[in-house]
Amino acid sequence: MTPASRQSSLFKQYRRWLVPGAIVVILIFAIVFPQQMAQDNIWNLFFLMSLGIAMGQSWNMLGGFAGQTSLGHAAFFGIGALVTRTLWFHGTPFVLAFIVGGVAAGTFALIIGAPTFRLRGAYFAIGTLAVAEVLRITVAQNRPFISTMPGDMISSYNLPARYWVALALAMATTAAAYLLLRSRWSLGILGVREDEEAAQASGVHVLRHKLLALGLSALFMGFAGAVFAYKQISYYPEAPFFPTFTFEALMIAYIGGVGTVIGPVIGGAFFVLVRERLAANLTDVHQVIFGVLFVLVVLLLPGGLLEIWDRSKRIMAKRQTKKLQATRGADDQEGGP
Repeated sequence: MTPASRQSSLFKQYRRWLVPGAIVVILIFAIVFPQQMAQDNIWNLFFLMSLGIAMGQSWNMLGGFAGQTSLGHAAFFGIGALVTRTLWFHGTPFVLAFIVGGVAAGTFALIIGAPTFRLRGAYFAIGTLAVAEVLRITVAQNRPFISTMPGDMISSYNLPARYWVALALAMATTAAAYLLLRSRWSLGILGVREDEEAAQASGVHVLRHKLLALGLSALFMGFAGAVFAYKQISYYPEAPFFPTFTFEALMIAYIGGVGTVIGPVIGGAFFVLVRERLAANLTDVHQVIFGVLFVLVVLLLPGGLLEIWDRSKRIMAKRQTKKLQATRGADDQEGGP
């Protein structure tokens, strides 16, 4: 075996471990670095990144894997926050309130899933946005007063504890996305994304697969809303229903690499770091600048930041092929008459 072919064989052998290895490295960094710095701004930054990863992964389960572009995920985020905070403030242990909040969001998604999935494409996106807006207006009218933690909760407030909860949720959501892609449901869900008619003709129950993706997506988005309610000292109950949370989840998925497991992890970290930096230095125009950056990423890197790695792999493969061809050419010349 020539050196070039041996190098190519080793690359193919270890390539499947690159993504899990990268996630492990990121996780170790996320655990060690905040503790070493021990500053509230660092804890808050890593909390926002972890929450962003969870939101991006949850949207990606429906929008990336199943190909159903939802603009109403703020509804699930808001339901998780509202239910969790209400139960928690009335004496329910946070863990139980957290679970109920996520389940409530997932249940609501399944209830509205069948009628909304009668719509397709842009109509489905607009329909989900309308549902979220109806919920936001309803909550604003019925819960108009600010929600503030009781004094005993504020006095014992612990930001690092909130971060560990957010990090655990980001890990769980990423693991759920990974397992979903390797389950027996994955081929059907991906088939629905590529071509619904062809998937249905091949025996795939389209609605069932869509509902599965929607239910899981809403469940984890509800959990993300519960973590938001756990962290915020005070806010208006309608705030988690703002469309901002839907578009943040969508942008995180697209920036990192929609339809992939590692993409929302990269997108969540990139999104929060750039947004916070721009907000600190360019307060008045940071949203405009970030919007331009998002458009550039989508246009220049349709596969998100993860496409940089894919392009690098293709370049490396071409170089290895050229080296192999050059080596074979040299061997043929030496073995010639």
